[in-house]
Amino acid sequence: FNLGNEPMIISNACISGVLGIITAARLIRAEKYDHVMVIGADIVSEFTLSGFSALHALTDGICQPYDENRKGINLGEAASGLVLSNDETIFKGTYDKYISGASSNDANHISGPSRTGEGLHRSIERTLKPAEVLSEQIGYLSAHGTGTSFNDEMESIAFNRSGLSNVPVNSLKGYFGHTLGAAGVIEVMFGLEAMKRKQLLPSLGYEEHGVSESMNIVQEVASPNSEYFLKTASGFGGCNAAALFKVG
Repeated sequence: FNLGNEPMIISNACISGVLGIITAARLIRAEKYDHVMVIGADIVSEFTLSGFSALHALTDGICQPYDENRKGINLGEAASGLVLSNDETIFKGTYDKYISGASSNDANHISGPSRTGEGLHRSIERTLKPAEVLSEQIGYLSAHGTGTSFNDEMESIAFNRSGLSNVPVNSLKGYFGHTLGAAGVIEVMFGLEAMKRKQLLPSLGYEEHGVSESMNIVQEVASPNSEYFLKTASGFGGCNAAALFKVG
């Protein structure tokens, strides 16, 4: 691409996309760069398919995040990108603001998250606190929501601990599958667009509540009640990340 700088590759399981955005913002705030492109891309390979199959984590139908009858994930392929800049004049029309972000590792298991949601809870707390934004001010939460029993349960606990049980939440995995390292970028883009259109998508596949904690899962097209958008992600190795945006 004839780039002027050597690309930075961030490969940290399923939080790679969100962590890429957080890293880009930190580079700009450290005055290393004025503009950073964040690209998330992943493909379905035999290696990836075999790995999830060995874990008995794949479903033979559409995944059902947070549903009582969920059986596992769908894999998807995707690529998406965004630009972060310290110069608002480079954008045409309106633009969205990245506010803050954080990551944390719960060090629980190579393929299983903390049963207490500790890592994700810490990521959320470390994202909201420096931004001085309260959990009840969040208008929309785009969750990781893979449709696997351990991930969905962990998220419900972490969201409850973080005071987010009443925030409208969905998982986009039912629409295009789990796009792995690209998931964070593509789901941030979908989330920002949904916020601007004031049309939060239903969490496809959800019918019967199947996690221990209450969640305000979007079941029909809804409008956010504030301009703050929170994206979370979790992945193998116990990694977790959260990023906060302000739309418009």
